[in-house]
Amino acid sequence: MNTVSPLDSIYFINLPEDFKFSQNAFHIDTTIPLPVQKKDGDAPGSFDMKSLTEEQILAGLLTIMAYDPKNANILYYRSILKKAKPNLKKELGEAAILKAKNEDFELAEEIFRALRGFDPEDMAICLNMALFFDQRADSYRRSGLHDDADAYDDTALNYYQEALEAEPALPDAFFNAGFFYLKQRDYKKAKDVFETYLALTCDLKDEELGENGIYKRNRAQEILDNIANRNMDDDHFKAAYDLINRGDEEKGLDEIRKFIERNPNVWNAWFMLGWGLRKLARYDEAKMAFEKALSLEGGETSDTYNELSICLMESGDIKGAKKILEKALSKDSENTKIISNLGYIALKEGNPGLAAGYFQTVLEIDPGDRIAAMELSKLEA
Repeated sequence: MNTVSPLDSIYFINLPEDFKFSQNAFHIDTTIPLPVQKKDGDAPGSFDMKSLTEEQILAGLLTIMAYDPKNANILYYRSILKKAKPNLKKELGEAAILKAKNEDFELAEEIFRALRGFDPEDMAICLNMALFFDQRADSYRRSGLHDDADAYDDTALNYYQEALEAEPALPDAFFNAGFFYLKQRDYKKAKDVFETYLALTCDLKDEELGENGIYKRNRAQEILDNIANRNMDDDHFKAAYDLINRGDEEKGLDEIRKFIERNPNVWNAWFMLGWGLRKLARYDEAKMAFEKALSLEGGETSDTYNELSICLMESGDIKGAKKILEKALSKDSENTKIISNLGYIALKEGNPGLAAGYFQTVLEIDPGDRIAAMELSKLEA
């Protein structure tokens, strides 16, 4: 986390009354202090009015939008941006989404914050920020940065909750929040928001929904049916996940076993049982739970294979773990967790060159994967 405030990169100036840019430049009220972005290499206390550019002012204003949205002059600053950049919302939105897609997270967040400060009433921006922080959390978790991932999940949740309270209601907020709650294993809340999404769109005809809207409606119903058929909104299931996730595995295992007694054919429950047992280093029991999950409908996932491989590896069955990981990789060729574990298998087999290749592949897929970078650095050293 960066401890330097972005606001330190700007200073406020009072322009002289006769100050003018070009003839077509935007109007400036010289009685109000203006935020200006410092130039690289500017010495403290040095400022040359003659070298001031419109770009410095626009950059300063965007910094205020992003990091000081309660500034006393925020309405005036917004008015300058609206006049100077009529298409600003569209430009910023496209830029933020592109940066997020490329996992340039720091810059994407800065742009999203500026966009939010520029138009705080636009709930579509709020939803896009929720999706962004949700994506960022997933990326950090794939890289093994679980504390950072949890923090960004919390931020995403705050934006989702704000978007869910929008008036008029924003159907896509409920649809996307549903997947966030699924990720959190909070199936009861996922059920609630997917049901609300269907209620909000039930009166729309197919031609009004369009192909994407029809897909979303069918997908929401499919998930609701899945939750109902597997009784996944059961309190024991949610309690088990929360307990195991925060390190209280024994109590979590008690809860998931109660769920399995009544729902023996739910693969997610067996996966959670295996997860809790694996965290307690009870690898043989965990192995049986993951094998049971794989035998049930829906349980043949790359995560299940990956967890099973860890149990085999920790039990000394390196050959079996490698076979499982290779099978998982054939189903999910860019899963960095699987590729990293193949790297660890190679190390155990005494093949550092092959291990380095696996860790390098992880970094090609996810340049921010610190664990792979650390292992590669140790091998190179």
